[in-house]
Amino acid sequence: MFGDMLWLWIGFNVFVLAMLALDLGVFHRDAHEVSIKEAALWSVAWISLAMVFNLLLYTFWDALVPNSQYTAGEAGLAFLTGYLIEKALSVDNIFVFVLLFSYFAVPAKYQHRVLFWGIIGALLMRGAMIFAGAALIKQFHWVIWVFGAFLIFTGFKMAFQKDEKLEPEKNPLIKLFRRFMPVSESYDGQKFFTRKNGVLMATPLFLVLLMVETTDIIFAVDSIPAIFAVTQDPFLVYTSNVFAILGLRALYFVLAGVIHKFHYLKLGLSVVLAFVGVKMLLPDVSDALVGISYKIPTGVSLGVVAGIIGIAVVASLLRPLPSEEQHTPTAA
Repeated sequence: MFGDMLWLWIGFNVFVLAMLALDLGVFHRDAHEVSIKEAALWSVAWISLAMVFNLLLYTFWDALVPNSQYTAGEAGLAFLTGYLIEKALSVDNIFVFVLLFSYFAVPAKYQHRVLFWGIIGALLMRGAMIFAGAALIKQFHWVIWVFGAFLIFTGFKMAFQKDEKLEPEKNPLIKLFRRFMPVSESYDGQKFFTRKNGVLMATPLFLVLLMVETTDIIFAVDSIPAIFAVTQDPFLVYTSNVFAILGLRALYFVLAGVIHKFHYLKLGLSVVLAFVGVKMLLPDVSDALVGISYKIPTGVSLGVVAGIIGIAVVASLLRPLPSEEQHTPTAA
C-alpha cells in the first residue's frame, strides 16, 4: 500500500496534524462566533493550500514517485478532479449541519468546536475506508463494478428522493448511547461531558457530535467510491479527500446562511454521482461489448463535473424558490 511513498504519507499527515493544532490551539483557542469574514478567509486559505499541493504534484510527482503508473500531469489532474468532486459532495453535509445546529439550538460560538472534532473523526474514518477500498480493488477487480453500480443507483435515488424531516431522536446510535450514558438537558459551555450531582453525563453538544460523525459516514459511502472512479492511487484519493474535508468547517460558516438558495445543487450532485459511476464501469462494459476498453479522460471528467456543478449553482440563482419555501428547513 505504501511502498516507496511511506515518507510522503508520513510528511502529509504531519502537515495535517500541524495545521489542525494551529487551527484549534491558536486561532480558535477561545470559543467564539465565527464571522462570515473570518470563515471566508479560512476557506480561501484551505483552498489555496490544496492548490499549492496540487502544483507540487504537477512539479515533483515524477521525482518523488518514480515508479508510479501516473505521470506528474496525470497525478495533478487526478488530484484536482477528486478534490472538486469531494468538495462538491461535501456541500451536501452543510445542509445537514444547518439542520442539526438548529434542531439542538447549538450556540453559534460552540459550533466550530463540534465541527472541528467531527472532522477529526471524519478524517480517521475516511482514511480507514480509503485503505480498505484500495485494498479491495487491488485484490478483487469486481469491486469496481459494485462501486460503479452503487454510484449510479445513489445518483438516481438522490435525484428523485424527497426531503425528509430531521429526527435525531430516532437515530439508532443516539438511542443506543442514551441507554448507557445519561444526557443533560442543558449545555455546559463547550463541554461534551459534565457532572451533575456527582453523575457523569453527556451534554447535548456531544449528541450533536455523534450526529455529525454518523452523517459523515453516510456521505463518505458515496464520495469515496466517486474518487476511486477518478484514480485508484490511494495517496491521491486520500489527499484530495483530506483537503476537501479540512475546508468543510470554514465552508459551512460561509454558506450556512445562504445554502437554501442552491436548491438545484442536490440534483447536480446526483448527476455527478451517476456520471462518475458510468466512468468507473465504462472500461469493462465497452471491452465486453466491442472489445475496446474505453476510458473517459480525467481532463474530460474534470470539465464535466465542474460544468454540472456550475450549471446547478447558476440555475438555482436564476430560478429561486418562493421565499416561503426557501426558509423551510428539511433534511437531505
